[in-house]
Amino acid sequence: MTIKRKMGLCVCGSFCTFARILRELESLTDSYDITPILSEASAATDTRFGGAQDFRDTIEQVTGNTAITTIPAAEPIGPGALFDVLVVAPCTGNTLAKLASGVTDTSVTMACKAHLRNERPIVLALSTNDGLSGNGANIGLLLNRRFYYFVPFTQDDPAKKPNSLVADFARIGEAAEAALQGRQLQPVLR
Repeated sequence: MTIKRKMGLCVCGSFCTFARILRELESLTDSYDITPILSEASAATDTRFGGAQDFRDTIEQVTGNTAITTIPAAEPIGPGALFDVLVVAPCTGNTLAKLASGVTDTSVTMACKAHLRNERPIVLALSTNDGLSGNGANIGLLLNRRFYYFVPFTQDDPAKKPNSLVADFARIGEAAEAALQGRQLQPVLR
């Protein structure tokens, strides 16, 4: 019997990507024991894309693990060295900016801070409308910071949203494997 590596999957409030994340989870559970970590917004906000409780129930059912949804529940990730890799998917511009600035005020940012204590990889799967404007500098900072890796990303809709970036969510597993080997999956921007 193969022992699965442990992945923390942080989900931020880019609600339009939740269906894509759920689709990718099934293949990821073949290789990883996944614990969901939901931002306060993703854990509590009902949107036109679905209800918060329905999303939480589904992600817990698919992963087989209870979601972490608070800062106190995320803090033990570091002392317990709970995960081999931490993936933030989707990573919103708000969370990206907080990570680049060292702000720890959500369950997701606490999970990242705690995980970094063990010098283990964090993989960011962007979904932000300001990646090529206000958050461009933060992407640059994190591309050059140890233990941060990106799922390859592209412009979301160059004609209607020229500053928007979105990760290729189908490559989360591939990006996580590369990060576990200490390398950035290339090309990072396609």
